Amino acid sequence: MDSLLLSRGIYPAAYLQQTVDYILSVQREDGCIPWFEGGKADPWDHVEAAMGLSIAGEHEAAERAYHWLAAQQLEDGSWYANYLDNQPLYCDKRETNFVAYVATGVWHHYLVTGDLSFLQRLYPCVERAIDFVLRYQSPTGEIYWAVGEDGEPLRDALVTGCSSVLKSLECAVNIAATLQREHSLWRAAYHQLFNTLRFHPECFDRTWESKARYSMDWFYPVLAGVYAGAEARQRLHERWDQFVRKDMGCVCVSDEPWVTVAESCELTMALLAAGEHGKAIHLYGWLHQWRDGSDGAYWTGYQYREQVLWPEEKPTWTAAAVILAADAITEHTGAARLFLQSQLLPEKAGEVTAGEEGRVRTHGAAAKA
Repeated sequence: MDSLLLSRGIYPAAYLQQTVDYILSVQREDGCIPWFEGGKADPWDHVEAAMGLSIAGEHEAAERAYHWLAAQQLEDGSWYANYLDNQPLYCDKRETNFVAYVATGVWHHYLVTGDLSFLQRLYPCVERAIDFVLRYQSPTGEIYWAVGEDGEPLRDALVTGCSSVLKSLECAVNIAATLQREHSLWRAAYHQLFNTLRFHPECFDRTWESKARYSMDWFYPVLAGVYAGAEARQRLHERWDQFVRKDMGCVCVSDEPWVTVAESCELTMALLAAGEHGKAIHLYGWLHQWRDGSDGAYWTGYQYREQVLWPEEKPTWTAAAVILAADAITEHTGAARLFLQSQLLPEKAGEVTAGEEGRVRTHGAAAKA
């Protein structure tokens, strides 16, 4: 099957089961989910793969993944950028968006399962991670992209990375509100980062060439809720032709002939968030030609000038992105709208159940600084 057109309420469980089984086949006994068999693992992509397992109902496997991550957490709340056989590949830096992403995964799993005890067990891990990240929020609001081995920040920031951190902060705030934990500093940091992403582009890419040629810089602020409604649609419309290749997908970089499956799945969710349902359905439908029918995995991408799959890798996180986008389109689980709307629970939320309605969006009226 080279196309898959989905609609609300019809999750393609049978079609994606082989994809789920592929992730499970790569997951190690201790819970770690490397990119592929024998490959490295990194905290962000490990969490992405775990979210795919949660959606598929593989809750025990997903929880093993989060407990593996908690076991690897350093005393200061961080993780190294990459691991191989549970050992860091190098220790020269820790990337803040990688560290923060555990909050997104933990909240996602809770929305799928409604398991409050899981949220309680993982809260200390989330708390340490978020506190680490916020130590590197600059006075102007952006989060420095990485921390050196000496604990000093690498003093620049990325739009994509900070957008990911913003979503993670939203999830951390909601976890803390659900558990009735004090989190006023997290909430304030969220609003400050939102404001910087929305109104202060000069705070990003200050010491290197602009990353605007990367598609993620284009759509991640929509995925994270920095732009919504008509503004989000306008942002996506303005550069659509630069980044989207009809019948293939979204390119990683505007000036390279390479469409990538994971970015295309994330763009699918950004389109849904912006109310561009038709475009999302068609974009997602193009991606299944890059599926390996022998194991249900998806190739990283396709180099259309050379007409070759490249690289010859089938990452677990790409498979998970396909599952996440399917959930968002079909609204299969209680976490289906996590990346389609940005909402903060009230400060005294009390206990909530998975998929609870009535959360309030609090950052929409952020004042322009």
